[in-house]
Amino acid sequence: MKALGVTGSGSGLTDVDLAAPSPTGTEVVLQVDRCGVCHSDVHLWEGGFDFGGETMSLEAMQIPFPLVLGHEILGTVCEVGPDAEDIAVGDRRIVYPWIGCGHCVKCASGRDDLCPDQQALGIRKPGGFGEKVCVPHSKYLVDPGDIDPSWAATLACSGLTAYGAVRKCLPAESDRPVVVIGAGGVGLSAISILRALGHSNILAVDIDDQHLAAAQDAGAAKTINTSSVPDPVETLMTAAGGPIAAVIDFVNGPMTAPLAFALPEKGGTVVQVGLFGGAFPLPLAGMAVRAISLQGSYVGSLQELRDLVGLARTGRLRPPPIAERQKGEASEVLAGLRDGKIVGRVVLEG
Repeated sequence: MKALGVTGSGSGLTDVDLAAPSPTGTEVVLQVDRCGVCHSDVHLWEGGFDFGGETMSLEAMQIPFPLVLGHEILGTVCEVGPDAEDIAVGDRRIVYPWIGCGHCVKCASGRDDLCPDQQALGIRKPGGFGEKVCVPHSKYLVDPGDIDPSWAATLACSGLTAYGAVRKCLPAESDRPVVVIGAGGVGLSAISILRALGHSNILAVDIDDQHLAAAQDAGAAKTINTSSVPDPVETLMTAAGGPIAAVIDFVNGPMTAPLAFALPEKGGTVVQVGLFGGAFPLPLAGMAVRAISLQGSYVGSLQELRDLVGLARTGRLRPPPIAERQKGEASEVLAGLRDGKIVGRVVLEG
């Protein structure tokens, strides 16, 4: 099986040949039709993640090589194991990639995404930059209905990550200000989800006017380019027109985290999502006095993906801008994503 993978930290993408998966038991093999390119793919392509001031290499994370990237997968079932149920060859499905060990307390409760022994596709197991993927059970496959195939692929991470973050902080009142920091593909999805769930007072923050124009199209009530204002906190407080209920930081780096913590009202919520990395000093007494809730958010559960796909199938959810490219262009796409040159999402075909 032909695939694109990394063979070590900083190796770049390389053509690799792997044995094609052959399903046993409840396993299901899918031919990859579409695979979205995510910013976490950029970190893996570059060689690691910054978990607090220094980069942890793929080797230190015990990532198996060659690592075939790609976890936003839409595919067509081509083989099923003898014990597979509720699935048939020819079915087209979104793949839930955040697969756990299947044995721990988290997995038993339906939270594979929180499993301490992750088996995620595109990170621990071969992903969608290959011709085929293998999942351990048909429960990890979600019917996209008549959703556009390229958009459907992105729901497995970009959409799910946004949905999980929004659900952690959605105010009861639809007109309470919510700030979305970072208008990349995930941030745009969050704005669309907020609107689809009935929320109207959304402020989008970015340092790129193209991204902010896309945020306005997605449904943001106001957009602020923080690189062009002398005091971003004051500007946002004024633009909000009232106390800010929640902030979702889809960048989550030293340049955005201080802003995220400065904005919410007493009793407000900060949701940290992005994997830009780094560190900043946390104002401990201020956290207590302001009674701020701090919530990390990483992808989402299988049930949340099902709920999100259900929302998308109603027609109320607006997709972000999506460009379709060929798999041979993956390195170029990763570089563009790293450099902030991509508005919305890019999906690889074939």
